[in-house]
Amino acid sequence: MAWLVRRILALWVRFTVLPDDAALRLQQRRNPVCYVLERRSVTDLAVLQNACVRLKLPRPRKRLVPGERDLRSCFYLSRPRGVWSLRIDRRPPPALAQMVDLLRKHPEIDIDLVPAAVYWGRAPQREASWFRLLLVESWALTSRIRKFFQVLFNGRDTLLEIDEAVSLRSLLGGEAPPNVQCRRVSRALQARYRRQRAARIGPDLSHRRTIVADVLRRRAVRAAVAQEARERKLTRRQGLTAARRLTDEIAANYSHAFVRFLEHVLTRVWNRVYDGVVFEHAATLEKVADGNEIVYVPCHRSHMDYLLLSYAIYRHGFAIPHIAAGINLDLPVIGRFLRKGGAFFIRRSFRGSSLYTVVFTSYMAAMMARGHSIEYFIEGGRSRTGRLLQPKTGMISMTVRSFLRRPARPVVFVPVYFGYERIVEGATYIGELSGQPKQKESIFGLLRTLPKLRERFGRVHVNLGEPIFLADVLDLHGTEWRTQSTEEGRLPWVNAAVDALAASVMRHINAAAAVTPINLLAVALLASPRHILAEADLLRQLDLHLSLLRDCPYSDRVTVTGLSSAEIVSYGESMKVVSRRRHPLGDLVQMSDEAAVLAAYYRNNVLHLVALPSLVACVFLANSVVRRQDIHRLARRIYPYIAAELFLRWTEEEVPAAIDTVLAALGRHGVIESAEGGAEWRRPGPTSAEAMQLSLLAQATLQTIERYYLTISLLLKAGSGEITQATLEERCHLMAQRMSLVYGFNSPEFFDRALFENFIDRLRERGVVRSAQSGKLEFGEVLAEVAEDAQLVLNEEIRHSILQVTHS
Repeated sequence: MAWLVRRILALWVRFTVLPDDAALRLQQRRNPVCYVLERRSVTDLAVLQNACVRLKLPRPRKRLVPGERDLRSCFYLSRPRGVWSLRIDRRPPPALAQMVDLLRKHPEIDIDLVPAAVYWGRAPQREASWFRLLLVESWALTSRIRKFFQVLFNGRDTLLEIDEAVSLRSLLGGEAPPNVQCRRVSRALQARYRRQRAARIGPDLSHRRTIVADVLRRRAVRAAVAQEARERKLTRRQGLTAARRLTDEIAANYSHAFVRFLEHVLTRVWNRVYDGVVFEHAATLEKVADGNEIVYVPCHRSHMDYLLLSYAIYRHGFAIPHIAAGINLDLPVIGRFLRKGGAFFIRRSFRGSSLYTVVFTSYMAAMMARGHSIEYFIEGGRSRTGRLLQPKTGMISMTVRSFLRRPARPVVFVPVYFGYERIVEGATYIGELSGQPKQKESIFGLLRTLPKLRERFGRVHVNLGEPIFLADVLDLHGTEWRTQSTEEGRLPWVNAAVDALAASVMRHINAAAAVTPINLLAVALLASPRHILAEADLLRQLDLHLSLLRDCPYSDRVTVTGLSSAEIVSYGESMKVVSRRRHPLGDLVQMSDEAAVLAAYYRNNVLHLVALPSLVACVFLANSVVRRQDIHRLARRIYPYIAAELFLRWTEEEVPAAIDTVLAALGRHGVIESAEGGAEWRRPGPTSAEAMQLSLLAQATLQTIERYYLTISLLLKAGSGEITQATLEERCHLMAQRMSLVYGFNSPEFFDRALFENFIDRLRERGVVRSAQSGKLEFGEVLAEVAEDAQLVLNEEIRHSILQVTHS
């Protein structure tokens, strides 16, 4: 069989022997030569045999020394545990034990070991063919099928490296039992092969082989295994097997070759699906990449997020992060590909398995200790409304505590904003917000999505936010972590630091927003009752938004489309977001009811950018003249709740100056007029174009204020100490749903239960309401004052509509 394989390979395989003088060096050796191959492989042995024939070197299959019939001139350092198993048996090979025994019996004999390695194909980073990239050498044990295709497609570009011969006797060391000496030799040869393979194909990045072993050796995991074994009456081996099974469930299986292959594939996919992938503020990575542990914390809009950030980072020459993905994405075939791209999987809940918690935390700590960049979605799941969700602090807490236990490298959080002009899951999101159950991820669901990729999705923006250094955040809460050895949970302020860090991340994500033409069209047209405006009015409104974004910049990392207002409308028509209706008095631009529901998603992406101007505009809906101090008072009353919902960047102390900047900008555009030296502000005449602009600007946050007023009205109607928070949330949800049906609010997010829950939580945090021991909500006069202020903002018609629904 071996003879036949060697003959067949001689006809197909073309190999290069390195170094060039390998034959000359071996021909000068006087001791018997024994070749060592790293892994058991008939094809590798055949290539070595053919090379020895060509170079006139001792053959690998010949007898090593006279009198030892079974001892041949070649052995494998490692081999599979079974015929089809991919697990490696690393015990010293029997042939090596025979040689050690021979040298112990005959002190005058020595044997020269010659490590040889066969590499099928070029190194991953040098291979240009995307198909052959899948078959290049890696650190993983190769299956028979994969080896067959390696020989078939990479056999013409094979490298045989024959290393310097080394004396077996020199590797034995001092006096020791034979089995100890065998392990010494085996370890020395394995270290030699690791250096050799790393030089040829790059370092071993496989989590399966390196990090998994590291995790299972950690003291915390061993202790958790022992506790698990006691509680469940398991043996130690069974406990370790359970820990290994959990680690295998979690761990990534990064493959550089697969990443290179995926880059080629995604380049074609993105060019087909998107009009471009725009990566902004890439210089941020150049500043923080050196010497820091990078944690990418993006917002979560779509399943495309997983691929887009890694693709953009890799294309700019940086190492891709290892991504925390939900266990629901560990699908057949797809899950394996995601692992090769650096994804590791996390369960939705850690409850019920203390061993899983320890294993996952140890896995995170191992990755950080090795310097792998990490990526996880701080919101926990995809946003269905386009707003940022309230942060889930579990992953951040693990990161912070891992750093405090072993602060080897500074940790830097890099917020990331995704801006889509159209998302693949749009129709699904609308259904879920309308009450349909969430669709479970599956292979068939993925296949149903593929036809959608033929449609046009515009541009996608990947913006990096201002980095957040973990050490700076920790120093704000306490500096003792720098000098004291800390155990998990020992510092009393860690939870507060985690919450502050999470909130800061969310604000930094919003501060890196990308304003696209679709965002601006959504903000402008959704402000009109039927989502239709005369073209001249729409162009004026778009000009106002563009000017406000320039005059009142939210952040220096916000990117705004360079198109003019007319070009924005044309672009919206080309994307089929808006349509034009011809009319003798001037064209009308409209958005269909179906498109308007999804447009709310894109409006919400940038709602925080127009929130402050919109809040100021709301003040003038029910008031023609407002004193500056009243505007500040109303803003001070409402801003904390808006800021918590939209993660606005200003502190409460900074709001007055920001309000004055907005008033001045609106005044320059003639939307409001200054009086009494700026002590008062007036809205323009009701029939003017500027009055219409002011009214349209106010609509962006008007529904938010209506939702607040609805909640307060229901709470006041119920009375203090008469209703629980859960009951209030349910009533708010149902009443808002009823209002949307009665008054035609075509926006499912208006009755999103989570928004009511967050608002009530903020009322409790600020002491406006409180929970009694019975769980009922109690309140005082402050709540009535908040309601009175809301009445100043909402006009009489809106207030009447809300009160009518709440009393019905």
